[in-house]
Amino acid sequence: MASTITQPILIWGAGAIGGTIGAYLVRAGHDVTFVDIEAAHVDAINGPGLAITGPIENFTVHAPAFRPADLRGTWKHVILAVKAHHTEAATRALVAHLAQDGYVLSAQNGLNETIIQRIVGSDRTIGAFVNFSADWMRPGEVMFGGRGAVVLGELDGRKSERLAALHATLLAFEPGAIMTDAIWGYLWGKLGYGAMLFAQALGAAGIADCLARPELLGLWRALGREAVEVALAEGVDPKGFNGFDPRAFMPNAPPEAAQASVAAMVAFNRPNAKTHSGIWRDLWVRHRPTEVDVQIAPIVEYGAKHGIDCRTVRALVAQIHECETGKRKMDDANLLELMRA
Repeated sequence: MASTITQPILIWGAGAIGGTIGAYLVRAGHDVTFVDIEAAHVDAINGPGLAITGPIENFTVHAPAFRPADLRGTWKHVILAVKAHHTEAATRALVAHLAQDGYVLSAQNGLNETIIQRIVGSDRTIGAFVNFSADWMRPGEVMFGGRGAVVLGELDGRKSERLAALHATLLAFEPGAIMTDAIWGYLWGKLGYGAMLFAQALGAAGIADCLARPELLGLWRALGREAVEVALAEGVDPKGFNGFDPRAFMPNAPPEAAQASVAAMVAFNRPNAKTHSGIWRDLWVRHRPTEVDVQIAPIVEYGAKHGIDCRTVRALVAQIHECETGKRKMDDANLLELMRA
């Protein structure tokens, strides 16, 4: 087994994903520094500490935290965990703190690696796929609601020493974490599932209850099919995880295959303490813009390059924008309207 990282680790974005991973690494004895734009959250971490709550474990850790403008120093190991639409700004801000022989790990949702590598270089970018459940609850508290897949991979598929050390380190957080030579397959797979989570955010029902609505099977098939078809056109073999089976959403897959995959996703999400997606919380709890333009709108953009009309995803993006601006209210009927579109 590879040795774990011994140098300091910088986590840029101490919210749901970064806060959870970072807290476990601190507890495991790693030298972790947090960066976050929320002053109250930074103050809480520096004061009472960062508390992880929920059904998995409850504990509090103490580690230094800074707002971006106050940070000094350089790090070889940087974990980027900001919302997708903040990726470019955050990456440009952290460049000054990234060692020349260092790397940025994208612990995010979406194809953010394409943005990061454009700024820091592909040789200083590592991809990650995460599907665990967590929510930022209040300054200094993150709720860890349920375990899920964690996959790490070099963008070119090679098995490097730094990847092995990073993997060994993250086992302190997720014992089931794996390395892959096909990280893009997992990232594209998450886009298909992610589109379904964006659809869930249009209504009041939680993830499991929403996916379980039998009248919406056609919607789940359409969203999954568009994402999978575009991935295949891009030369990527999308990978499955936690119930989501890309093969069930292939263009010629029978309805029964999608029905079985959706049932498996319901079973995975049903016991989760995080009942609603982070997108739902952005829209209806925190009342702030979502990641839609950077996370799932690219499905439409990549599709257009191949002559694939992703009409369902395009309609979903439009509905999310209407929710963001207050033109559309939270209503389970929104999903039926989307399916008809």
